[in-house]
Amino acid sequence: MERFLGDDWRLHPAGGATGEAYIALQGEKKIFVKRNSSPFLAVLSAEGIVPKLLWTKRLGNGDVITAQQWVEGRELKANEMVDSKVAVLLAKIHRSTELLNMFQRIGNKPLTPSSIVSNLQHTLNGMQIVDEEIERGIIFLFHQLQFVSYDKQVVCHCDIHHNNWIVDEDETLYLIDWDGASVADPAMDLGLLLYLYVPKQDWEIWLRSYGVELSEHLYVRMRFYVISQV
Repeated sequence: MERFLGDDWRLHPAGGATGEAYIALQGEKKIFVKRNSSPFLAVLSAEGIVPKLLWTKRLGNGDVITAQQWVEGRELKANEMVDSKVAVLLAKIHRSTELLNMFQRIGNKPLTPSSIVSNLQHTLNGMQIVDEEIERGIIFLFHQLQFVSYDKQVVCHCDIHHNNWIVDEDETLYLIDWDGASVADPAMDLGLLLYLYVPKQDWEIWLRSYGVELSEHLYVRMRFYVISQV
C-alpha cells in the first residue's frame, strides 16, 4: 500500500474488522484509505452518507484502493442515538433509489425472512451442538414467517451500532462501514437501533422523525429481525 501511494506517505492502521483500512499522512495532508471498500462508495459519497470520496484506483492484482476525505469528528455515544438526526439520515438511506438501483444492478441478493431462518438453521446444524434456547428461537422465527412479509425492500446497513455513526466538527452526521450492507426490509435496521438505543416509550416519536408510524406490523417485523440477530 505504501509503495502504491509513494514514499512520502505514512500509513497507520485505522482499525476495523477487515484490517484493510488506513490513515494516510503526507505532511499536513490526511486521508482515509481502504483496500476493497464497498463498491457503492461513490453513491454513498454523492448522497452525503459517508465522507467525500476523493479517488478510486485499481491495482494490477485486481484490488481496488479508495481514498476518502478525513473527517475530524467522533463516534456517536450510545445515548445520542435517540437524536432525530439519526432517524433522518437513516430515512434518507432507506429511501435512496440510487443506492437501491446500484445494489440491484450488481446482483445483491435480498435478505428475506425465510432466507434468514434457513441460514440460521444451516449454521446451527454446522456447529453440531445442541442449544435448546437457539432452537426455540429458530422455531419462533419459523412460525412468525407468515406475519413478517414486506415487499418494499431497501438498502439496509445491517450494522447500525453507535460506533459506526460519525459526527464532524460541523455537526454533519455520517454512517460508515458499509461492508455488510444488503437489500432487506427496513425493519432490520430499525429494530436493532430501537431495541438497543431508544427507550420503548420514545419509539413513536423517533419513528415519526424517520417518517413512519409505529404499526403492529412494523413492531412484529422489528421483533423478528432483532431475535434473528441475537
